[in-house]
Amino acid sequence: MEKSDFIWFDGKFVDWDSAQINVMTHTLHYGTGVFEGIRARNTEKGVSIFRLNDHVDRLFASADSYNLKIPYTKEVIFEAIKDVVSKNKLESAYIRPLVFFGEGEMGLLPKDVPVRVSIRSEEHTSELQSQPDL
Repeated sequence: MEKSDFIWFDGKFVDWDSAQINVMTHTLHYGTGVFEGIRARNTEKGVSIFRLNDHVDRLFASADSYNLKIPYTKEVIFEAIKDVVSKNKLESAYIRPLVFFGEGEMGLLPKDVPVRVSIRSEEHTSELQSQPDL
């Protein structure tokens, strides 16, 4: 995987190497996070993100099932996904929004733990294309 320049992380763009989390992040200990895998392709009309509305709806539904209250609206996430592809100047991309509990209280049902959101995008390569689950 080649690094892209930017990741959307908790509402702002940061350099790829600056998108870091604490080892005490709840999700690292309990696996309570959700994600989507999304493709973008260059078309005659420009870059098109495949079924973006469906992916964002499913991300929110999955988060809700884990009691992860995403601190952004669907519209903000929708635009952030488009922006991360554009800002990284990608024409064929794999996009990975990730929602997870941050650092704080441990335990199966945390109450006062921040929900964090990252969205990365990278150039879609033939290596990714050969993976059947993408």
